[in-house]
Amino acid sequence: MASKSSKFTDAEALRFHSSGRPGKIEITPTKPMATQRDLSLAYSPGVAVPVKEIARDPDTAYDYTAKGNLVAVISNGTAILGLGNLGAQASKPVMEGKAVLFKRFADVDSIDLEVDSEDIDEFVNCVRLLGPSFGGINLEDIGAPECFIIEQRLREAMDIPVFHDDQHGTAIITAAGFINALDLTGRELKDTKVVAIGAGAACIACIELIKAMGLPHENVTMVDRTGVIYAGRTEGMNQWKSAHAIETEARSLEEAMVGADVVIGLAAAGAISKEMVKSMGEKPIIFAMANPDPEITPEDARDARPDAIIATGRSDYPNQVNNVLGFPYIFRGALDVRARTINEEMKIAAAQAIAELAREDVPDEVAAAYGGEQPHYGPEYIIPAPFDPRLIRRIPVKVAQAAMDTGVARKPITDMEAYEKELSARLDPTADTLSTMFEDLKRRTPKRVVFAEAEEEKVLRAAIGFKNAGYGVPVLVGYEAPIREKLREMGVDDQAFEIVNAANTPRTNDYVDYIYERLNRRGFLLRDVQRLVKRDRNVFSACMVATGDADAVVTGVTRHYWRALKNIRRVIDPLPGMRPFGMSIVVTKSRTVFMADTTVNERPGAEDLADIAQSAAYFVKRLGHDPRVAFLSFSNFGNPPSDKTKHIQQAVNILNERDVDFEFDGEMQADVALNRDLMEQYPFMNLSGPANVLVMPALHSANIGYKLLAELGGGRVIGPMLLGMSHSIQVARMTASASDLVNMAGLAASTAHALETARKELAHDEDKD
Repeated sequence: MASKSSKFTDAEALRFHSSGRPGKIEITPTKPMATQRDLSLAYSPGVAVPVKEIARDPDTAYDYTAKGNLVAVISNGTAILGLGNLGAQASKPVMEGKAVLFKRFADVDSIDLEVDSEDIDEFVNCVRLLGPSFGGINLEDIGAPECFIIEQRLREAMDIPVFHDDQHGTAIITAAGFINALDLTGRELKDTKVVAIGAGAACIACIELIKAMGLPHENVTMVDRTGVIYAGRTEGMNQWKSAHAIETEARSLEEAMVGADVVIGLAAAGAISKEMVKSMGEKPIIFAMANPDPEITPEDARDARPDAIIATGRSDYPNQVNNVLGFPYIFRGALDVRARTINEEMKIAAAQAIAELAREDVPDEVAAAYGGEQPHYGPEYIIPAPFDPRLIRRIPVKVAQAAMDTGVARKPITDMEAYEKELSARLDPTADTLSTMFEDLKRRTPKRVVFAEAEEEKVLRAAIGFKNAGYGVPVLVGYEAPIREKLREMGVDDQAFEIVNAANTPRTNDYVDYIYERLNRRGFLLRDVQRLVKRDRNVFSACMVATGDADAVVTGVTRHYWRALKNIRRVIDPLPGMRPFGMSIVVTKSRTVFMADTTVNERPGAEDLADIAQSAAYFVKRLGHDPRVAFLSFSNFGNPPSDKTKHIQQAVNILNERDVDFEFDGEMQADVALNRDLMEQYPFMNLSGPANVLVMPALHSANIGYKLLAELGGGRVIGPMLLGMSHSIQVARMTASASDLVNMAGLAASTAHALETARKELAHDEDKD
């Protein structure tokens, strides 16, 4: 069964959450625990020392414990996403997910707590009594109107930030888009007429924040299921709705929409009609934020009013109102000044920071997520992209400053410039590489990617995930009947997938002719070639790409890398003047590095190493990052001297002669390449910071290195990717998971786009000549 959003199957979602260690979070020690002395310091008797200090001064808990970087994500499950009241236990996957987002985007540690009570007093007391454990409280998925009471009582009772993200996170991102939409349409806040649809927690929070920014009370008409909330109405009212009642003759949404400048929808799909949009004022502003389906689709809204600015809650439309733009960074700033609360001034500061960021030129990382196009401030870009690496250093600074200005900061920051640099160092922007790549794929013309071993269950799961996410069009190679049966067993429409093999395609003879032309003078008879095409799926799949029937291939899980690569190279040549090589992406908690060559060239010479370094640097640049290349060895710049490192030194000299446009140096040991303190011992080094591209001296060290990291390291290894070929082919490890294969398919599709662009540029240059 497919999920409502059609991005994955239900089975795939359950497998994601249950595979390996169930759930999405774990506790990791931040201090060494290897020896008895370590344990004595961590626990008894060493732990008694900070205990006494905290007893003497409770604020020192921020200095001696994780409190200052720890947020509790708390729910009772009474309003889980759009699913309703399913209980505290059922909310746990969502709360774990929220905790992961805190860590992923702002390096905030988070723990989820599910409180099994719908009684307001019980819930408030539970959270209040847990207060000493945390630096902040993020309330989530609590039904209205209880959420208003709970948040207010906790804010009054606790001296740490309490933030209901369903309300205020949505409000802050909406306010940011609202600021920019008014700017683009030439409106003044005091003169803007707003209709708010929904009257729930998020809708009320949006209006309260915009009113706090200066929007007059009487300029907002709020509408719920009953109709307009007007002064004197009694049906379906409560104190929170009553606070927004106005004197008006309008009684229905249709009447309220006439002449309105802005509509803010947090209601349900279909709540806004084309006729309503047509009745709005000039250059209408529409926030249709119901999920998964908005109150009116952008297509219908634009058909009704081509001059409209439109935002939704969905990632497949421009101007997504995404809470992840707010809550991680707001808490980051609040925690860093040890704020007692998150007040209106801090929320407004966050909204203004987000709005200002959308008006600036975007970095390459964000441009990569838009298919290489540079998004510009305008009707379709009023809210920054969620993967903009500048968010971490912009929003917390403004939030922290607002906390200090309003007197709620316990620990003011004296050097804001240094603080901004510290924020930038918290997250490695290269970790966003795959995220921006996948965003790019969703915006481009989809490529046909061949999954060469489609009878394998994990390959099928990867193909399904690749297709449902909108990254491209999978083509399945294998026997049709068993593949279709497996697809049906997985709850997928098997007719939605193309399945090909040598027995059911009329192209087989064309592939044989193509291969025989290449191999007939290399000892292959015609029958040898026929056998290759009909029996080897890697050869068959590579032929599809070579002859233009597909754009890329992913293979590798059923046979050794070397054998798969050998047969593929019988069909596909390297790019002219390029050397094929393998590159692995190693993603750790603190950084991402690219390692080459990890799969192809056994003993590269000096020229080979220089070629590999240059191609690797080009690839890293294409992903939107500045390469810093280190040639690795057991020696640091000739110490100890060895004849075995001369080819590495020569490679550096070759690059110097080529006058390349990226940083490089060597030979050096791995710790020197990656450790800034060790780098300072070599002031002559040509790297401005730790290397992010590691060129290995030989295949044995490269292959051993990345596989050790994959099995023993604390990070994740993506790849190895095969680069330097004239067509896009990726050979995965035999142990690759379905998730790994989706990544490899994405890399294959992305490479196919890059090769297509390169061919067009080459043809253009030849035409000019």
